[in-house]
Amino acid sequence: MLLEKKTAIITGSNKGIGLEILKLFSSNGADIIACSRKCENEFLDKLDSYKEKFKNKIIPIKLDFSDEENVKEAANEILSLKNNIDILVNNASSIHTSLFQMTTKKKFMEIFNVNLFSQSVFTQFILKSMIKNKSGNIIYISSSSAQDANVGRSAYASSKAAVNTQAKVLSKELGKLNIRVNTIAPGLTDTDMMRNNTTDEVINNALQQISLGRIAKPNEIASVALFLASNLSSYVTGQIIRVDGGM
Repeated sequence: MLLEKKTAIITGSNKGIGLEILKLFSSNGADIIACSRKCENEFLDKLDSYKEKFKNKIIPIKLDFSDEENVKEAANEILSLKNNIDILVNNASSIHTSLFQMTTKKKFMEIFNVNLFSQSVFTQFILKSMIKNKSGNIIYISSSSAQDANVGRSAYASSKAAVNTQAKVLSKELGKLNIRVNTIAPGLTDTDMMRNNTTDEVINNALQQISLGRIAKPNEIASVALFLASNLSSYVTGQIIRVDGGM
């Protein structure tokens, strides 16, 4: 198993790409700190079933990146567990679609707060454990839109472009401490967030530009996260890996 005796924090782990990463990491031996904006019974029941199936530890943590105080509380709760944090997957995200001229400053701030600012604060807290141990692995889930600049995604794409840059800076600052930092930039992926925020017309047009002729499955993004989280990628840092089917 690729992640045996490792502990991984996964944000936004209750559905979509985050949930697939949680399952795949669990099946590869990792203990999981499963962060979610809402820890509802359906989610907790899933975690119990995975613990039973994979025989690992999964600890649910309420983490809402739109609530600054909760971000600090969640981070401190995680650090109080005294686990060595080996892997942090920054997956939680918020999206918004509107033309630039129709996007208010308030909406820009909301998107940047979730996708960048609060995520940065959370990462700073978790890095305390990694820096102390001089070992760690951070994986950001960004988006191909950060590079492709899709129409209607000025706030979202800009925030993800900032994530890309931050990850590269961190890879340079933390490399000497044996902490690797990489980014995954998925293309269109079959998640609720994508379906709820992307019209059929946009999806169909995009399919004409994708070499493989289909959108990604969430587990296909999770597989790349597993590669980056494991020693298979021990000499990979500071990279943005597009997983877009050849868009």
